[in-house]
Amino acid sequence: MPMITILPSNKTVQSTEGVRLLDAILAAEVPFAHKCGGKADCGSCHVFVHDGRKTLSKIQRLENEKLDSIVGVGSKSRLACQAKVGSENITVELLSFA
Repeated sequence: MPMITILPSNKTVQSTEGVRLLDAILAAEVPFAHKCGGKADCGSCHVFVHDGRKTLSKIQRLENEKLDSIVGVGSKSRLACQAKVGSENITVELLSFA
């Protein structure tokens, strides 16, 4: 089972493959903004994935379009509500807090 390290809190949580990254972060009881309920409408769950980017699900059109509209997006950017956990460990940096 993959482990997810959440920065800046440095909290680590075990997850299962196929779970949305947002759900894994919330299961770790880390305060995290997610205003639209996981529909990729708001971009509030924008995160940087430092390690394990290739193990996440591929970026789909909806996520890509929303990322294009967010200031500060880079090559490590994902929407936690759209990215699904793969089989490898992940290190993710939260950019907004609840």
